[in-house]
Amino acid sequence: MRITAAVVEELHGPFVVREVEIDEPGPGDVLVEVAGTGFCHTDGIARDGDLPFPLPGVLGHEGAGTVVAVGDGVTGVQEGQAVVLGWPSCGACRNCVAGQPRYCLRMGELVGGGHRLDGGSALRTTDGAPLSSHFFGQSSFATHAMTTASSVVPVPAGLPVELLGPLACGLATGAGAVLNTVRPEPGSSIVVYGAGTVGLAAVMAARNSAATTIIAVDRHASRLRLASELGATHTIDATDTDPVQAVTDICGGPADAALECTGVLPVVRQAVDSVGMLGTAVLIGGAPAGAEFTVDHLTTLWGKTIRGTLGGSGHGQALITALMDLHLQGRFPFDRLVEFFPLERIEDAVEASYSGAVVKPVIRMGG
Repeated sequence: MRITAAVVEELHGPFVVREVEIDEPGPGDVLVEVAGTGFCHTDGIARDGDLPFPLPGVLGHEGAGTVVAVGDGVTGVQEGQAVVLGWPSCGACRNCVAGQPRYCLRMGELVGGGHRLDGGSALRTTDGAPLSSHFFGQSSFATHAMTTASSVVPVPAGLPVELLGPLACGLATGAGAVLNTVRPEPGSSIVVYGAGTVGLAAVMAARNSAATTIIAVDRHASRLRLASELGATHTIDATDTDPVQAVTDICGGPADAALECTGVLPVVRQAVDSVGMLGTAVLIGGAPAGAEFTVDHLTTLWGKTIRGTLGGSGHGQALITALMDLHLQGRFPFDRLVEFFPLERIEDAVEASYSGAVVKPVIRMGG
């Protein structure tokens, strides 16, 4: 079957929109006609080699659309069903069995191997040359994507499917860091470094928690204004302010939790320094491969926790479903972050994301 996809031919290369071929679904597979896919900086770091992915290939991992075909053995998913394409997992390793599929022991292969777990790719050029696919189990910078039945999340009635793809990664990552990892206690304080998609999702999730002090830190005044509208009780412009001291002033001491959503190493240190005894600093942002940071050893001994979180942790399907329900209730208005671009303008979407002009670009396959 011929489809249209944005192909990255080489390291640091542009997204080239052209026809490719996709297989029919095999056992356990689901073929989805993609309505919209969010652009995430993880797509960018994969294109540039900081997240290994064999090229040429098709990226994209925040897709949503409609099921058009299913493979043998698929149950619970049917043609015509609107779905979000969630993260993959093997379902059989010790972490999957323990209820932590975000930490599947085969996750590296599943997100960046460029193929199914059995070694085959669903995509090839019209000349028959192989193309890497299955990026995060989907490769959804295309009009159609192949995924597995265990990864898709049904969409409730009343939601525009082309809007929902970012729930698979950026939005779930920020919200899950609050709801699954930090789990704020009543009256607690949270500081969020970086008011992009992940950070603003964390702010919205914190507003739905028992935290009463929610601080957003960024260098973009427009994003700090948006953070205030979405639930931040305080904002800090880090352009000319020491954010660690500002957090201390707001909280009357260190914050209970800090979420680092930028991947910028000096900001990582600021997040760690913003929490004190028994505080938790959660690392979310993607720094370049091999990046290292330092912390003060003595203050870390005093009960401070530094931990990473991947994709929001827990069961992605449950989290994505909850976020869709919260959106329907008006309690998670992530549509305010989104601007749509047609597939032919994917390079414009990338530029808008990196410049900060748009919080969450979504490539809409229908134009």
